[in-house]
Amino acid sequence: MPNVSVMRPKLPATERLMDYLRRIDHSRFYSNYGPLVCGLEERLAAHYRLSSANVTTVANATQGLTLALAAQGVKPGTLCAMPAWTFVASAHAAVNAGLVPYFLDVDAETWALDPAAVAEEIARAPGPIGAVMPIVPFGRPIDGTRWDAFRGNTGLPVVIDAAAGFDSLVPGPTPAVVSLHATKVLGTGEGGFVISTDAALVRRIRMASNFGIDANRRSIVAATNAKMSEYHAAVGHAGLDEWSEARREWMAVAGAYRTSVGASNLVRFQNGFGEAWVSSTCVLQMPDDAARRVEQALAEAGIETRRWWGMGTHAQPIMTQFPRTPLPVTETLAHTTLAMPFHRDLAIDQIGEISEIMLDVK
Repeated sequence: MPNVSVMRPKLPATERLMDYLRRIDHSRFYSNYGPLVCGLEERLAAHYRLSSANVTTVANATQGLTLALAAQGVKPGTLCAMPAWTFVASAHAAVNAGLVPYFLDVDAETWALDPAAVAEEIARAPGPIGAVMPIVPFGRPIDGTRWDAFRGNTGLPVVIDAAAGFDSLVPGPTPAVVSLHATKVLGTGEGGFVISTDAALVRRIRMASNFGIDANRRSIVAATNAKMSEYHAAVGHAGLDEWSEARREWMAVAGAYRTSVGASNLVRFQNGFGEAWVSSTCVLQMPDDAARRVEQALAEAGIETRRWWGMGTHAQPIMTQFPRTPLPVTETLAHTTLAMPFHRDLAIDQIGEISEIMLDVK
């Protein structure tokens, strides 16, 4: 085991859960949109200044992506344009919706898809594009209004994979899916939610996550079971109770990294990281092959790092069968980015040691 792990999730302590667990004992509601799940949806919506009708929880974000695609009437067998620079779950969600992942390159500055570039790609694609899935890369915010406009101009279904975007997301009509996995800044262990200002779309997604059952207990649409349990909701409530405290801790660790290495020409932080927003990963970009040298030097000191998205999702063995455009930016990011240890309670002296080793690399 490394002396310093790249990630150490920290969910609410047992004592912070007890009141919510007692509520479960009292209600004897364990799933099927019980009072804790519905209350969590209300609190998540309020966090974004929306109504509870604009949020529906799901068992995990991957299912949320699949359901959000299906609820927009995607045509099976068509292409789902998405960045190659993403986690493999994005592509699995598209496949589960009956679509074919079509891997596109990202913008070198934002690490995300550009709507104008995707619009140009539609005519050149090797088949009909049936949907688009932009990604919020490691929590860095993207301009959702541009995707709202793209969706309106093209008529194509769009779902934003905002798995790491709890702290940075600005909801709009285009549905976004946020992960509540244990590794995220707000976690329930497993879970996620779909959010949109289009309440009718959220209702369709909710129905599809519960066997397609309507208010009269009739199953009227193709569906699955993707409901969140009351136990996961209990963790979510406790997490929201301590969110202000947790965010301060995340921001403090991010700020310590920025102070330690921010003045160096060696590393580049994502724009706004640790200043305007935070996520649970600290992914740095370095020139040339510095990332490899830093990776090796830290490993020799017992400090774990990670190539978070590997060489890109297109390079995963199960994904090599799917079409792609040339991916020069993705390939550059795969070789020049490295995730540093990043925990809510990572000690300042450990950050200093990591930074010192990093900056000593020639």
